[in-house]
Amino acid sequence: MRPGPQLPEGLRDRWRASSVESVWLRPSDWYHPAVDLLVEAVLADVDPCAAAEDLGRARGYDGVGIVETLDDLACLYRTAGVATPPLDAIRALSGGWADGSSAGIGAAAALDPETGLPTRSYLELRLRETYEAQEHRTHRLVLVDVAAGEVSGFLRAARSAATGAALASAFGAGHPLGTLGGGMFAALVRPGDDLEGQLDVLRADLAARCADIEVRATTRQPVRAWTEPLPATYEGAVRLLARLVRVER
Repeated sequence: MRPGPQLPEGLRDRWRASSVESVWLRPSDWYHPAVDLLVEAVLADVDPCAAAEDLGRARGYDGVGIVETLDDLACLYRTAGVATPPLDAIRALSGGWADGSSAGIGAAAALDPETGLPTRSYLELRLRETYEAQEHRTHRLVLVDVAAGEVSGFLRAARSAATGAALASAFGAGHPLGTLGGGMFAALVRPGDDLEGQLDVLRADLAARCADIEVRATTRQPVRAWTEPLPATYEGAVRLLARLVRVER
């Protein structure tokens, strides 16, 4: 299988377009460096298993579902002129996904290096405590979406750091905060809080912190911030977080 001479980024960009159009749920989190390695392997018609395993591991760690991960791989091969991915590549991708998914769960209490905020797994732990204390009927989630298209590298880190600092300033140490990935953030708030006032402070602070033209261009204008009541069960709350992360907004 030789798809013909072309630049690696040409196939990569067509792969992304095909995946986002048909199977990928959140365009801003599609790219990972392992994508380039897999494209190069496909173009060179060499064993893709190592690159597929690396990409699967990254997808699993980031919380992408296995079906979405496999469908994305199929988009690559269809774009390259091959009806279905090789079985070895599918196995490697699936094995990497399983490893990455387990590693993501094991990093429950870790801090996200870009935001300085706890990870989604930490927030899920605090939600469990809320349900065990029978406080879920009065607490709410504040959800913040800052993503505006695809962003990577320095600009993503700058935007994430600004959002983390603004959230900590608006809600303070008394509220569990977390990053959900893909430009989504959350805070667990208690009854009696002045939510509208805190959201106004958050929006103003974040606008000031993202005043740099390039950072501002990667930040949703205006920032989308809203509240959600907690579902009746802890399992429902976990599903809510997962759904919010993976749905394009």
